[in-house]
Amino acid sequence: MARLQSITYTPHRCSVNRGVVSWRAVVQGQVIDGLPQIFWSDATPWREANLWALERATGSEVDIRTVQTDAIAIHAYANWLEETKSDWRSFPRRKADRCLVRYRGALIDARNSGMLAPSTVSQRMRVAISFYRWLRDMRLFSSEWPIWQEHRVGIRLVDATGFERTIAVNSTDLRIPNRAARGERLEDGLLPITSVDRDAALTFARNHASQELFLMLTLGFFSGMRLGTITDLKVRTLTNAVRDPVAPNLFKIAVGPGADPPVATKFGVTGQIWITGVLLDTLLHYAHSERRLKREIKAVAERKDLIFLTRFGNPYAQRGSDKSVAVNVEMHAFKRLAVTRGLSAMRDFRFHQTRCTFATELARIAIKAGGSIGAVAIVKEALLLAPTGN
Repeated sequence: MARLQSITYTPHRCSVNRGVVSWRAVVQGQVIDGLPQIFWSDATPWREANLWALERATGSEVDIRTVQTDAIAIHAYANWLEETKSDWRSFPRRKADRCLVRYRGALIDARNSGMLAPSTVSQRMRVAISFYRWLRDMRLFSSEWPIWQEHRVGIRLVDATGFERTIAVNSTDLRIPNRAARGERLEDGLLPITSVDRDAALTFARNHASQELFLMLTLGFFSGMRLGTITDLKVRTLTNAVRDPVAPNLFKIAVGPGADPPVATKFGVTGQIWITGVLLDTLLHYAHSERRLKREIKAVAERKDLIFLTRFGNPYAQRGSDKSVAVNVEMHAFKRLAVTRGLSAMRDFRFHQTRCTFATELARIAIKAGGSIGAVAIVKEALLLAPTGN
């Protein structure tokens, strides 16, 4: 499968002196941290996609986080191309055989089967179309047959004073409307797994996944933290944990921009997360293990305190992001192996389901202890969904 990696890009300029080509860093050039780059399974770069990411990242109109998010969508397209042995330049005469048309069909099938959320499907198709628009505009790609059929769509807007206006936007016949299912949906449209499947998944991860993935899954299932928060936990976060005065077997760790040290959270919420004493001891033991210390040696100074580092000493995710290429790659291999060993619950499992599984199990315990009204408040506090203090 294709790989998506983040690099620190420093602009260079080449010069030729007496037939020798040399590269030098541009003085006061814009250094881009976290520039996404896509590589095919044979380790060759997808030059066009990488150039698209670079051009957008060096401009002032697109935020680097948007570039990273769109790169994840193009990476998914690259994986589909390799899985189906398709060429991204394949646009034959027969419309049904064109790669983008076939990819659109695959996305719709994934949406209808529940493997992908409607919003994800729409976003992936939109990004793929944007990428091909850029290729065409830059004259990096041309096709004898039309890539798609263009048409103009009028969008009616009404402001607060009742004034109406219509704006026209370009669209294509490949666009996939975001048609979400009706009814109440849990966070991100994901459903929890049973406690039996959770325990089976953790047991399998302990024996067949990396120690890091096992600990991350355990944290997700038993603390409800998002992946972006888990990957930004510091060793000092653990050492500063305080015992819960009501439940001696529970500890609280501080997260958010107001914590010491700061830990990334969604929407910059500062609060405290419950964690069991057993899990805290396990994490502290890992934090000072030889395995992790070898990774810490390779990390730059500002990242050495991170609990979870890749074998190259890099963070698992960009700070503030709930997306991790490193975790996704390992999760893909872990799920595939788990399914072959009979764990069917792992077939369409996503990391974020650890959060809703934790919330569901916590709610069940809280309802038994004090009723449904109190349970809602407890779950919201544990997930940092309710303000603390005043």
